[in-house]
Amino acid sequence: MLQEISERVRAAYASDSPLIIQGGGSKTFYGNADEGEVLSTRALTGVVDYQPKELVLTARASTPLADIEALLAAHSQMLAFEPPCFGGPATLGGCIAAGLSGPRRPYAGAARDFVLGVRMIDGSGQALRFGGQVIKNVAGYDVSRLMVGALGTLGLLTEVSLKVLPKPAEEISLQFELDEATAIRRMNEWAGQPLPLSATSWHAGLLTLRLSGAASAVHAAQARLGGDALKDGSAFWQRLRDQTAPFFDKRPLWRLAVRPTTPPLNLGYAQWIEWGGAVRWLAAELQPAVLRTTVKGAGGHATLFRGDTPADGAFTPLAPALAVLHRNLKQRFDPRGILNRGRLYPEF
Repeated sequence: MLQEISERVRAAYASDSPLIIQGGGSKTFYGNADEGEVLSTRALTGVVDYQPKELVLTARASTPLADIEALLAAHSQMLAFEPPCFGGPATLGGCIAAGLSGPRRPYAGAARDFVLGVRMIDGSGQALRFGGQVIKNVAGYDVSRLMVGALGTLGLLTEVSLKVLPKPAEEISLQFELDEATAIRRMNEWAGQPLPLSATSWHAGLLTLRLSGAASAVHAAQARLGGDALKDGSAFWQRLRDQTAPFFDKRPLWRLAVRPTTPPLNLGYAQWIEWGGAVRWLAAELQPAVLRTTVKGAGGHATLFRGDTPADGAFTPLAPALAVLHRNLKQRFDPRGILNRGRLYPEF
């Protein structure tokens, strides 16, 4: 199968024909519209190597996330960055290419923090390998992590090696009735204290937090903080991770990334706040330029997550210096711009 994919990419390179890389297709909504013929990677499945004692797993790109999570759970381990599935047939390669992380991200790390190495095919059809299968494997520039969040524009992932972590011994979710400003202040205060936080969320007057770790630490923190314990906290965080709550059904859906301590943005629409205040979800018909200017004034940026893509793209336009870096990387890995053309930024 790898040979067939390489030949397909080489033929597209020779004819300057764009390709759309697609695995499970659970994140086709994310990013700008791309162009070309679909190149399916669905046949690239299977766990290549898993060493529970070493906390390392290697799998082919289209291995379903559900299969990987089930395998890890059997050994009381997990993907600590909680990649979202969005209720679809999410794959390992898709979650790495999208670079999306779930509620645990501010407290455990982002997707790129757990990538040890990748195998990939570049825009000329050449097979490449970066990184490895051990935690200390990089000398110099870590190219493997560069692929995280590139949305397939730099290469077609064929295999990924990840660091995994043990599941916490205990988890409890607590809720508090608080207004937005107070909730943001509390989330930041608690983040600066020795508490076993692993997720935070505020919406519709309810602040929800998750405590994870040793049972003694979790119960001590619960006694200190108070609040009401959720009967099924895991279901709450899964709904948030996969955006199955009704709030996320509205369009357009914006993801606003700001400093955690940013006060309420007062945009006139309901928001869902997570990551300790660093991410604000907004479903509102606002002018993209006005929204982006407002968020930039708060030291952040706005991404159109779902909905009709604005004229300047789903992602905040790059500053000139960053645009040059992106173009140079694109030129190096995909010289004719055939892989997911326009998906990340319209100009490449």
